[in-house]
Amino acid sequence: QVQVVESGGGLVQPGGSLRLSCAASGSIASIKAVRWHRQAPGNRREFIAQITTGGITSYADSAKGRFTISRDNSKTTVYLQMNSLKAEDTAVYYCGADTTTFIGTYWGQGTQVTVSS
Repeated sequence: QVQVVESGGGLVQPGGSLRLSCAASGSIASIKAVRWHRQAPGNRREFIAQITTGGITSYADSAKGRFTISRDNSKTTVYLQMNSLKAEDTAVYYCGADTTTFIGTYWGQGTQVTVSS
């Protein structure tokens, strides 16, 4: 099993930046990709960015050019650097880990990001 815990959310003004963290524990070696999703009230959960164990990254169109996904050298923490934040980025951000041993995704509890003046 894998556990993931998100942190770093908060209140930021439009145009500001935040860095979210996703700390993974458990069967780290089984992780093949970590991704960020977000869900705003009344909306479906949507994909934001992903990084594979090989370091390949992918982004939703809404995140390209503003968000950057990265990880630390130990590969136990994945970051989402968010710049030029907009009000429409307000959502709960979830980290998910895909593994080689579980057909589903291990999700964290989420961290709230609010962009408001």
